[in-house]
Amino acid sequence: MLFRSAPSTDAARRSPPRIPPMPISLYNSLTRHTEPFTPLDPDRVTVYLCGPTVYNYVHIGNARGPVVFDVLVRLLRRHYPNVVYARNITDVEDKINAAAQAEGVPISTITDRYAGAYREDMARLGIAPPDLEPHATAHIGEIIAMNESLIASGHAYAAEGHVLFDVGSYAAYGALSGRDTDELIAGARVEVAPYKKSPGDFVLWKPSTPEQPGWDSPWGRGRPGWHIECSAMCAAQLGETIDIHAGGVDLLFPHHENEIAQSTCAHGGKTFARWWMHNGMLTFDGRKMSKSLGNVLVLHQLLKQHRPEALRLLLLRGHYRQPLDWSDNALAQTASTLDGWYRVLRDLADVAIDATRLPVPERMEAALCDDLNTPQALAELAVLADAARQQRTPEAKAALLGGGALLGLLQQDAEAWFRQAGGSDIDAARVEALIEQRQAARAARDFARADAIRGELAGMGVVIEDGAQGTRWSVQKS
Repeated sequence: MLFRSAPSTDAARRSPPRIPPMPISLYNSLTRHTEPFTPLDPDRVTVYLCGPTVYNYVHIGNARGPVVFDVLVRLLRRHYPNVVYARNITDVEDKINAAAQAEGVPISTITDRYAGAYREDMARLGIAPPDLEPHATAHIGEIIAMNESLIASGHAYAAEGHVLFDVGSYAAYGALSGRDTDELIAGARVEVAPYKKSPGDFVLWKPSTPEQPGWDSPWGRGRPGWHIECSAMCAAQLGETIDIHAGGVDLLFPHHENEIAQSTCAHGGKTFARWWMHNGMLTFDGRKMSKSLGNVLVLHQLLKQHRPEALRLLLLRGHYRQPLDWSDNALAQTASTLDGWYRVLRDLADVAIDATRLPVPERMEAALCDDLNTPQALAELAVLADAARQQRTPEAKAALLGGGALLGLLQQDAEAWFRQAGGSDIDAARVEALIEQRQAARAARDFARADAIRGELAGMGVVIEDGAQGTRWSVQKS
């Protein structure tokens, strides 16, 4: 099996790979084809992911995109010396306003709370922080300037304190979703308002009431529409043309369609994003997650109940462009899979390797270079785990760890993995003390006392295993 040297994440951010990488091919939602990826500037690859609207905790489906595109960025960093990855925070929006009014607090109280929780939850899933995290409220000036540019070029108009994009002025509207304008308007929830020239025209700026957040503008005190926020943040942070724009397939229309229209028109016809990548939605036992069905699973709570790495693995099990079904059984399977892989690493604890120069198995990299084929990459990782179990060599162990690193898996200490339990608070010092007492009881042939201690540990949710390397303990998984 062939391997390539894998620099650490920090090193990958600073310096080019040590050997020429294999080509990457990615599916482009705009062209509807898988195409060889060639960045506009190989010395500055730009990626933008639509981030959360921070008015509450996100659900597990909202985590699929960040996990998938975290793997993409890891892959790109191996191939290019400078990858600039931005993931925005939408911190002004009507749902935020409603949450702030309900609590009687400024919107910043709501947005700071849930943006912090989002960062914490993403970190627990093993997602590296983005290089840039633009906030909409920090780009009001750029948003106003983009609106002015669109009005000046005839692509937007002001009416009754609003600024609206004139969809009829952009002939290519609908190219991303593959439908004509009339079909898009008929299938969308559009606000019918007397100040619109056409029902499909969308809001770029809207007036604010005294109790709503607002900023002074040429059209009066108001706040931005949702779509213009991402266009302005993306241009300000990454440039007028970027390499990859990513997000969930639910954002394809109208959000991403509108982003293309307003960005292209504001920048004199320049291409906005050269690749559009969309992850499929998460379903629950075959049904779409929705509040009306009562099957929305809040990520913040799931992370308290389950081991985060098992959640990450579950989100990578299916191809990113396809729907992925969530079930308790599927989560149990991923946890069991990780138990097996970490068991191999625990059994190889005395096999020394250079953890700073882990190889990346070429077949794993090839799978990811083929439009992020994570199911195939995981199959190759399973082969590596079997090889490490059988061979027990430094090379096999390093290959397993290097392959895991490419997916953001197997980065924990093996013993620590087995001592995790969702929602449990195990006192490790107390467990170690009881194990020592049990060993002393066994040495004194006080087997009744030893069995009683085993029972006490079991009552704490701790399983012990006696072996040649001594007594190991792990947390009983529910």
